[in-house]
Amino acid sequence: MADITKSLELLAVPGSALEAAALAELTIALAAMRVVAADLKRLGTTHDARRTISLRVDPPPKELETRLVQSISPDGQVLDGASRELARARQRVREARQRVIDRLGAILGSLDQSERAPDAAVTIRGGRYVIPIRNTARARVGGIVHDESATRSTVFVEPPEIIELGNELRAAESAEQREVLRVLRELTDLLRPHMTTIAAAWEMCVAFDDLCARARYAVEVNGFVPEIGGHVKIRGGRHPLLDHPVPFDLELFPDEFTVLVSGPNTGGKTVLIKAVGLLALLAQSGVIPPIGPHSSLPVFMRVFADIGDRQSIAASLSTFSAHVAALREILDGAGPGSLVLLDEIGSGTDPAEGGALAAATLKTLTRRRAITLATTHLGALKQLAAETVGIVNASLQFDAETLTPTYRLLKGVPGRSYGLAIARRLGLANDVLAEAERAVPDAERTLDRLLASVEARGRDIDARAAELETQAAQLDVERQNLADLEELEAQLRAREKALDKDARERARAYLLEARKTVETALAQARAAVTEATAREARRIVEEAIERTTSARRHDGTLSSAPEFKIGDRVRTGQGKVGVVAELRSDGRVVVEIGAVRLVIAPELLERADVATGRRETP
Repeated sequence: MADITKSLELLAVPGSALEAAALAELTIALAAMRVVAADLKRLGTTHDARRTISLRVDPPPKELETRLVQSISPDGQVLDGASRELARARQRVREARQRVIDRLGAILGSLDQSERAPDAAVTIRGGRYVIPIRNTARARVGGIVHDESATRSTVFVEPPEIIELGNELRAAESAEQREVLRVLRELTDLLRPHMTTIAAAWEMCVAFDDLCARARYAVEVNGFVPEIGGHVKIRGGRHPLLDHPVPFDLELFPDEFTVLVSGPNTGGKTVLIKAVGLLALLAQSGVIPPIGPHSSLPVFMRVFADIGDRQSIAASLSTFSAHVAALREILDGAGPGSLVLLDEIGSGTDPAEGGALAAATLKTLTRRRAITLATTHLGALKQLAAETVGIVNASLQFDAETLTPTYRLLKGVPGRSYGLAIARRLGLANDVLAEAERAVPDAERTLDRLLASVEARGRDIDARAAELETQAAQLDVERQNLADLEELEAQLRAREKALDKDARERARAYLLEARKTVETALAQARAAVTEATAREARRIVEEAIERTTSARRHDGTLSSAPEFKIGDRVRTGQGKVGVVAELRSDGRVVVEIGAVRLVIAPELLERADVATGRRETP
């Protein structure tokens, strides 16, 4: 949506008239005002959005928007429906134009081929309708010449009989323009009494759009609202302008005011201090910065920065002079509630003098309790944290094996410069490097070795932590697999019980069927068999049914049935010994006991060589 501020300023001028394009922009703005006011009214009914109620104002009357839509097209043209007089004026223009074009076409068609220009057609030159003819036919056609070709062989003339028709067209077009201007003035006068309401509604739209933009940005960068007014505690901070920044954590305790960041070039030191400054300024501007939860930022009354090279030939400033001028300005104004960002402090001059000046500056800012972030390559400054309360070292991790930065912030540990190591990797001569290493002061070499051992120890700790995390992840996987196995075992047990129950029901059905068969046989042969024999047969069947129903192991499962083959000696549950005569397809076994053949389930038999402690029934 276009900015209508200029249109509102012109609307305040009495007697002015807005252009059609400006009115088209106002039409879109009025529609937006109405929609935003309705949305704010709807959001105002909820508790979380009550803060937006103060933004809402009543939009201009809907009639203004309706009138503009009827009069102005979206591309900024006055429509025929703006007024009846405009519609009639444009109709007269169209008719006059058509008369001119028809008459010129007739004249062009009456000319000889040698008198017309190639591909001749009616055209416009200087706002007048003309026809192209040969220069040799100019005298015969007559009229006014409005243009000619580059070779002057063709001229564009308005014949005498067309001049009056062209004048009529011009008069009709002038009448149309006067009516268009009248419509624009009328629409402007219609808007002018509502100028204050329109301006207030426009401010409402701007404020609402600002809030929406901040919300979209917070979602895009996954930012969290920091606690305002506490100490510096940045969790998961990221540089707002980088596409894929490495998050960093920075926390200053109440007695810490200065962070001295050291390390090699291209390690990200400058990016870090810029990120801290941008995050603080975004938060104080009401924009949720790209930081993680549980972060806090103080309110800085003043922010100072000396970043980059400010040398100037015109101002007779060298690199060091420019830095000194910036330090003077910082020391004049920095104090409690100030944020100071110093990049490569103490550089640009003799290292001893530069280091001394940098140390004095950092101590002064620390005593003033100004939050200061400074970067340096000077080894002398790395010992400052151990000597001064309120100053802490920090570094950005560097992979010593590959000599590449990881951009991870390490608080409490100064960083190595890796200057000679990088030079060696880039192919500098070994003799030059050896001489350079001998020239390094003993204190610097000792500090470098100490930092190297600290880095190695840190890498070992990180590797051990990564290993422990891997083992913990494996234990979680194994624990999950064990839980899955236990669940599977429970399912198998349930299925086993269901199958056991089904098998017992089937065996019981088989035995009941056998009982009926025995009863039938006994009824038929009752005359030949004694009553005692019948009772014995019935008792055998009933005992088999009872054993099938109640015989379970302690865990509720049926004993596994032994496997038999024809000719095996087996013993029944009553202790009778017989021989397996047949293995039936339904799983049951045919046992011959003397002259009697019995069909028995295999789980009710055992091998005859198994001792039971029971005597056989004669």
